[in-house]
Amino acid sequence: MKSSWSKQKLFRWGSLALTTSFLASLLVPMAQANPFSTPNAPTSVTSYLSSRGVVVKWVPGAAVAPGVMGHVVSAGAGSCPIFVPIANRSIITMPVVEGQPAGTPVVQAVNAYGFSKPTASSKAYTAAQLATVASSRNQAVQVLQLSDLHGAIEVGGSFGAALLASNWTADRLANKATIALSAGDNIGAAPPISTEFEELPTIEALNLAKLDVSVLGNHEHDRNLDHLNKIIGASDFQWVVSNYNPDSLNVLKSGAKQAKRYIIIERGGVKIGVVGTNTPETIEQVFPGNLDYKDASGEKKTITINPGVEGVNAAIVEAKANGAAIVIAILHQGWQENSNGSANGILNTMASQIKGAAAIYGGHSHQTFASVVSGGRTATPTIIGQVRNSGVEYTRTQICMRDGTVVGQSIQHVLKAASATINTGIVSTVTTQDATAAAMVKRYKDQLSAKLDIKIGQVSGVFPRGGAPAVERSGETPMGNYIADLMRTKYKTDFAVQNGGGIRDTFPAKTYTPANTTLVRTGTGPLDVTLGDALTVFPFGNQIATSVVTGENLWKALENGVGGNYPGDGRFPQISGFKFSFDPSKPIGSRIVEVTKLDGTAIAKDAKQYSLTTLDFVIYGGDGYLNVFSPAQAKVKGALLDLFVDSLKADLAAKKVTQVPAADGRIKKVG
Repeated sequence: MKSSWSKQKLFRWGSLALTTSFLASLLVPMAQANPFSTPNAPTSVTSYLSSRGVVVKWVPGAAVAPGVMGHVVSAGAGSCPIFVPIANRSIITMPVVEGQPAGTPVVQAVNAYGFSKPTASSKAYTAAQLATVASSRNQAVQVLQLSDLHGAIEVGGSFGAALLASNWTADRLANKATIALSAGDNIGAAPPISTEFEELPTIEALNLAKLDVSVLGNHEHDRNLDHLNKIIGASDFQWVVSNYNPDSLNVLKSGAKQAKRYIIIERGGVKIGVVGTNTPETIEQVFPGNLDYKDASGEKKTITINPGVEGVNAAIVEAKANGAAIVIAILHQGWQENSNGSANGILNTMASQIKGAAAIYGGHSHQTFASVVSGGRTATPTIIGQVRNSGVEYTRTQICMRDGTVVGQSIQHVLKAASATINTGIVSTVTTQDATAAAMVKRYKDQLSAKLDIKIGQVSGVFPRGGAPAVERSGETPMGNYIADLMRTKYKTDFAVQNGGGIRDTFPAKTYTPANTTLVRTGTGPLDVTLGDALTVFPFGNQIATSVVTGENLWKALENGVGGNYPGDGRFPQISGFKFSFDPSKPIGSRIVEVTKLDGTAIAKDAKQYSLTTLDFVIYGGDGYLNVFSPAQAKVKGALLDLFVDSLKADLAAKKVTQVPAADGRIKKVG
């Protein structure tokens, strides 16, 4: 199945926004490309206490393009940041809230591409010192946010359930007005510890972390509505989605629990509204029927997911009319790329159209990004951010209000790799795992290990996944070649096609940790692989099917694969038995340059038929492959997972190490 899409051109990991200097060295690296870049860091930051707060002065960094919109002045978790437009002086009084923890003022510049590195003041302040200049006129809300967890609840590359719970507990000490949000895809495309138990362990993990609200993502619909309603019933947090029709929303319920258009939560004396949207592409990203339900009369209907921001803007207005002091929008849509001086993506487009949100968070594209959306000449800009998938990071945002009006926000990307040294302003974050969450994970893990730690083969090295943009969603990749070649060889067809979004992890899998410590998992190889790894890479239970395709429809299929949200869309085709080249700079629908057989013979856009092996999901129109692979002539053959596992087992029985295939040029990007 397809999952989230992502695009990224100029940054290896995207823009990061941090508010404390001690995090600077722990960030994902940023590579800049001329003539555009994130801002240069300010210099010469000084500060002193005044009767109205902390006066902070700085010298702006050298000018860049796109132009700097302004500077954010903050003092870390629990502080009350303020935004300073670039046209103003390089001096500001930062508000201080009552009970604010100790901290060091930092200054960051921000443009469309993201934030500069933070520069810290030469002076830090104790909580007692800050209390002398605090004012009840100032209020601060802290937002903890993640997205696309995809069931990564084991501590490893991910925070996992146990470290997420302990870190969020520590974060909440900085501010009683803290709310925790998810931008969707908590479940689905997950490792076996979640999928083998109907995804309920992931919901337990989020309950233990005290998540407050999640928007629905496309992967929440990976199974039928009965399953989703079971998930809703198991959730201690509220599910929100503002772009489903009311009658569609009414069927998403379990007992007294129901998905809502918005919710208002009072936290630390502040009423916080939350609204959200799911991607309308969900209809083509899940199996046919997963969005179907019967109304009260027994008539079959399908959940309607509306595009655009009309629903979220209406929900913002309603939430404020019902008492919300601020409203936060969480969108299951993503940033794609920074290019030609602007940040691009559906998240960015929608954020520019949303009215009245104090912060906007995205997801779906599995990338790190943060910037601000202009509020016009008089209003404070709105913070916008998103995180990578599988729990490797979350955002920690401070929103400052003076007399009820938002005057600034700051955002940190908190990396799991940095958790040992992150400081919340009150305590150093815990590397000790939350005991209850750790015990929960162990309980499920113990039930799986005997079944899934079975060694099924050895590989010569790691089959890669990920990158920026994700390798299986932007070009030829070893696992794509391997599985497509297996399908074509097994069923003796001319061609094979595997959607890149169906490949969900490295191999051996990063998000699967065998309990058997004798297995070789690191080093130069050979590496041991298990059934658990295989289930993590291919978690969807897809069946393989054969069919036919004309030359004309093959070209159409490939145009679909490289269109839309390239690079990073899960529909990108991994192939066998032919070659193609494409030019992503051309308009959508005319990007395929050449399609040939392996011997170089051109495959014309004509009615000539070829035999094909692919997935049932793809044949029946998943990932936008509508009416190209002749579903009426399709024959389902067997499970993709079985083919994959059997191949590895055969090599193991023959005492062969399965080789990671090298790229052979079957897919080429030109232009």
